[in-house]
Formats: sequence, C-alpha cells, structure tokens
Amino acid sequence: MNTLAVTVLGLDRPGIIANVTEVLADLGGNLEDSSMTLLRGHFAMTLVVTCDADGATVQDALVDVLSGGGLVVSVLALPDEGSEVPGAPSYVLSVHGADRPGIVSAVTGLVASYGGNVVDLTTRLAGALYVLMAEVELPPDAAVAALTDALAALATELGVEAHLRAVDTDVM
Repeated sequence: MNTLAVTVLGLDRPGIIANVTEVLADLGGNLEDSSMTLLRGHFAMTLVVTCDADGATVQDALVDVLSGGGLVVSVLALPDEGSEVPGAPSYVLSVHGADRPGIVSAVTGLVASYGGNVVDLTTRLAGALYVLMAEVELPPDAAVAALTDALAALATELGVEAHLRAVDTDVM
C-alpha cells in the first residue's frame, strides 16, 4: 500500500472533487486526510491517500481525467515516518484587523517560539479586513499565559486583535 500526497490546483469548476475522488477510488485509494477550498476563484485541494497504485499511475490517471481543465496535478509518495496521527489541536487562535504584510509570519513565528505547532491555518481578506484562524498544538509545559500576553503585545504592534482559547475537547 502506498501513501501519497495529491494536490490539485486551478480555476474552479463544478465536479473537480467528484472527478478526483472517483479516480482515486477506482485505483483502490482511500482518503485519509484532506483539505479543499477556493482561493480567489481558484480551487485548491490537498489529499493524503493510501492507494494500491503507485504515484506515477495515480498522477497519469488524474491528468487524463482532468486534462483540458487548466488544473495542475501533483502526486508525491510520502515516507512511512511521521505517519502518526497527532492529537486533537488544543487551542484556537483568531486574528483579525486591518490587512498588512507580515501578519501570518509574525503570529506563527511567535507561536513557534513557545513550542507551538500550527496544524491548520486559514486566512481570508474581506475588503480591508484580514482574518486568520488557526488550530494550534502546544506542548503540555508551554507557558500559555505568557504566550497569550505576547500575542496581545504583538497584536497591538500589528494593529490587529488576537485571541487564543483552549479547544473544548467535548466538541472536538
């Protein structure tokens, strides 16, 4: 069984998800993790799939089905190490305010300096309002209060608001 990372990028149209997942199912593929979204009218999909077929076979089959649609397909074999599924994210970080360069870099750099790992991140620009939502895992011994204070100071410097809150594990 092969573990593959599959990405599909390009101008959105109806049926992309159905086309890709049908090809993968026909090749004995099982979706393990996925993220699919629209970014300014462009479709972006990233999948981790276990599959009977090898990466080259999957790539060729996807290109055949998606050809002519202006989509770029990439298939990469993933090594076995690092395949452990991490625990549920323990914190949600939200940032919003006036758009400016460097928000993501500054905020994620600060989180990393406290040992935090961003396991999911989404940003949106709505007019002049920039919104960042992230799921963050922090080590058990992380100085959460100090990180919260540092985020507040950074938010003031960036001209945004930032909030870090523990995830309610009953909801997850």
